[in-house]
This record gives sequence, C-alpha cells and structure tokens, in this order.
Amino acid sequence: MSGKSNMSKRYTAEFKRDAIALVRSSPRRNVTEIARELGVSPEGLRGWVKQAETDRGEGPAGALTSDERDELRRLRRELAEARKANEILVKAAAFFAKEIVK
Repeated sequence: MSGKSNMSKRYTAEFKRDAIALVRSSPRRNVTEIARELGVSPEGLRGWVKQAETDRGEGPAGALTSDERDELRRLRRELAEARKANEILVKAAAFFAKEIVK
C-alpha cells in the first residue's frame, strides 16, 4: 500500500486564503512546489487558486463563484425536499381518494 489516505482533508478558509496569496505573490515558483511545501495536493491548490480567480471575476465565462455554488447547493437541497413532500402528498391524496370512493 502507498500509505496515502483516500479521505480528503479539510482546510480552513484562512489556510486556503493564505495559500492562494502565497501562489499569487510567488510568480517565479510553480504551484506544485508551493503545494509540496504546504503539504497539500497540487490539484487542490490549483483548484483553490482557480476558484479565487472566479470569485474575483477573473475566471472563465460562465464559471460559478463560491457564493453561487453555495446557493446552487442550497437550492438543490430544497428542491429535493420539495419533491419528497410532493410525493408524499400525491400518495396521501390517492389514499384518501380511494377511501372516499369505498
């Protein structure tokens, strides 16, 4: 076994903000080198930098900001709850309709 865990680590917003600032203030160093120094995955650090650029309005067209991602996640959760509630109401209506017909 390689000794690497499949579980992702959670980093604080402050750690991410500092890591992004380090990348931005070190144009002569590559992200992989900085990531190794910080003990994070290069892909993860690149993702943080890319998301920070999007949040500043410097990302690709159509990319979602962190706030938009959070809102989308919340709305999807609300939609799932509404669909469950609707399904329950449809079943209840069908049940009571049968009872009335009897």
